Amino acid sequence: MTQLATFGGGCFWCTEAVFSLVKGVLKVEPGYSGGHVPNPTYELVCTGTTGHAEVVQITFDPNEVTYDELLDVFFATHDPTTPNRQGYDVGPQYRSVIFYHSEEQKTKALEKIRKLEEAKVYPKPVVTQVEPFKSFYPAEEYHKRFYFKNTSNPYCVFVIAPKIVKLKKLFPNLTLGIKF
Repeated sequence: MTQLATFGGGCFWCTEAVFSLVKGVLKVEPGYSGGHVPNPTYELVCTGTTGHAEVVQITFDPNEVTYDELLDVFFATHDPTTPNRQGYDVGPQYRSVIFYHSEEQKTKALEKIRKLEEAKVYPKPVVTQVEPFKSFYPAEEYHKRFYFKNTSNPYCVFVIAPKIVKLKKLFPNLTLGIKF
């Protein structure tokens, strides 16, 4: 039986590309979650007034990759210490957030944050929000698989590709053997 995970770690082009390369991940869909506006568009979310974050909704096989392993990848491939920002992407839609689908996911997310804080993994406090999942709105078609369709795009080269290199370096046992 598959499970869902919903993470916001900045631009969904980045998080989609990263999680698409994780073994046991069956589907990664970019979209919007956490806001108060139904059926938001990218343009509307970019105003910062909808409450939505850019997220990915991940369908995974827990027999191949655990939720804990997905959390490890999530925290290692974005900066969870910058509120409403990832690099040059600024605004509440780029916040670090975990939308949990069960009490078990909530407990695991909060425990992971506690352990990161205790170990002082980051020089600043972790600001990742942990919120109950309420709704997910898929992104427009042109956002889907953006990295894989546009590998020579400067954003892909300078922002996304280094995250993929980091993923493969830190989690060689979790990554698919895809060459680019």
